[in-house]
Amino acid sequence: MGNLFNQIIYEPIFNALIALYNVIPGNDFGLTIIVLTIIIRLVFLPLSLKAARAQRMISALQPKIRAIQEQYKNDKTAQAQATMALYREHKVNPAGGCLPLLIQLPILIALYRALVNGFKPESLTLLYGFVANPGVVNNIAFGFFDLSQPSHWLAIFTGIVQFIQSKVALSKQVKAPPGTKTGVFDPELMGKQMLYFFPVMIVVIGWNLPAGLVLYWAITTVFSILEQLYVNHQTKVVI
Repeated sequence: MGNLFNQIIYEPIFNALIALYNVIPGNDFGLTIIVLTIIIRLVFLPLSLKAARAQRMISALQPKIRAIQEQYKNDKTAQAQATMALYREHKVNPAGGCLPLLIQLPILIALYRALVNGFKPESLTLLYGFVANPGVVNNIAFGFFDLSQPSHWLAIFTGIVQFIQSKVALSKQVKAPPGTKTGVFDPELMGKQMLYFFPVMIVVIGWNLPAGLVLYWAITTVFSILEQLYVNHQTKVVI
């Protein structure tokens, strides 16, 4: 399994990283990470947009879901079956919003390895024949920023943009009437719980990670904000 991961995910990402580094003006590794991040997000853009639209649909379905919860409040099995039938009727996957994150995880792992190993000359032996060997990869980005070391201010910035992304995602959710009981699948409740928890978790995790990896997460989160704003503006949900 490890060899398969290396051949299918890690080595292509590592080679793409070095290939971009070779052509980026000034061989700036920070700019290389930004460009690679945008390319990765553009590749997964159709899936991400589909997931974002599914989340909006689930939010719009909340009044009907609450009606089901009230109708079958004494029968959890029937409640779950009716809720899933409602999702099928509207062709909504309740777990669809998690797919982009799950798909990004192996890419994030591969990019972490690529960033760590990219500064090691011996790792450049993994380059494909058509990718030029730069000999040494400069870990200083933008003339002052060491991508191989942790950056506390970048970790905090990433937590802030993650908070903004969560706020934008919640902005178009249908609010429950006061006093309404919600179920475990209520995206409004889950969104509120993650609004503060996830940004703090990002800061804690990113505190000791190489700045290059945190830079990737910051840029991909900014991309997510723009993507969510687009979906909020373009998508009209009619139930």
